[in-house]
Amino acid sequence: MTELKTFNKKELEDFISSGEFSSYDFLPISEHRAKSQIRNPKALDDQTLLVLAFYDGKLAGYVGCFPDNYLIDGKIFHYAWLSTLFVSEAFRGKRIAKALLNKMFEEYDGNIIATEFTKEAEALYNMLGVFEYVYPKVGKRYYFRSDAAFIIPEKKPGTKALKPLFQVADAAANSLLKVKNIAIKKPEFRFEILDQIDEESSEFMSKFQCRRSAGEINVYMKNPWVLESKKKEDQYLFSSYAEVFKYIWVKAYGINGELAACSLLQLRDGNLKIPYLFSETSDLDYFIEFLSYYIVQHKIKNLTSYQKELNKKLEKSKIFPKIYERDFERRYLFHKQLIEHLPERFDPEYQDGDGDCMMT
Repeated sequence: MTELKTFNKKELEDFISSGEFSSYDFLPISEHRAKSQIRNPKALDDQTLLVLAFYDGKLAGYVGCFPDNYLIDGKIFHYAWLSTLFVSEAFRGKRIAKALLNKMFEEYDGNIIATEFTKEAEALYNMLGVFEYVYPKVGKRYYFRSDAAFIIPEKKPGTKALKPLFQVADAAANSLLKVKNIAIKKPEFRFEILDQIDEESSEFMSKFQCRRSAGEINVYMKNPWVLESKKKEDQYLFSSYAEVFKYIWVKAYGINGELAACSLLQLRDGNLKIPYLFSETSDLDYFIEFLSYYIVQHKIKNLTSYQKELNKKLEKSKIFPKIYERDFERRYLFHKQLIEHLPERFDPEYQDGDGDCMMT
């Protein structure tokens, strides 16, 4: 028999403090992720953040949510993002996942969104018949370095024995790319790299549409879901550790000395994202020049961007150091009840980092 247990902020804090979360065969949440969830400025005290499923007294699976809200006609509308869903193989076929999801739908009155899901999770969501695809974001992934030693064995495990050969090929190719990129210099205009959003940036951001305030983003930057460590977490199946994981806040100033662009960058093991970008289209060249410099200096492997205007500019840029690119699409699944609760033709106007996308 399946038994479900819910956790709000206080209950999750007690769960982590007691150490009970680590007493099972697998972790239902990491300690630092739980603390981040508890400190989420948009999470209400009584909202459910985690649901555990027990089958015959044993932990069988869990589902996690990340609360958020819209401001519609001056009123706050609460909803949540599905952030984790896991069922142990020992309990597959017992409809545990369906029970977990239905419980979370019930807790949020159907006001649930999913994105950045795995193929397996997407298949389950579609099977339930309660979601619709809406507001897709078309993006690009740009590649800057040869990384055959990682990519080929990952896709074709039978080639792992050839990894040393791939490493030699990578070294040769990247040496040539280093020569090619030697013309990319440090920008002559002023720029700043910070670990938090400052007051000047906050004021600048207010000129643009954004679902999150500077204060909220600062909280998330201070409370990451991924910690820098060589440790590999084998009991928690979601993002928890990376050798390199950092947020940086970038400010680029125009020739006239005025702030021209602000952006949050997320770097994870050589992979770069741009969760937030604030700039007039005419000023994006400053950001592109800084970005190109940062990519070369930090040996970035790839950049994934759904920033529409930026991507248009990058297509024409003569300094951007890409060697290859491919199209990407981020799809959003909205629960049908959520769609019914929103105004007609409602557009969330999400930036790349909205939802839990900036957290991993």
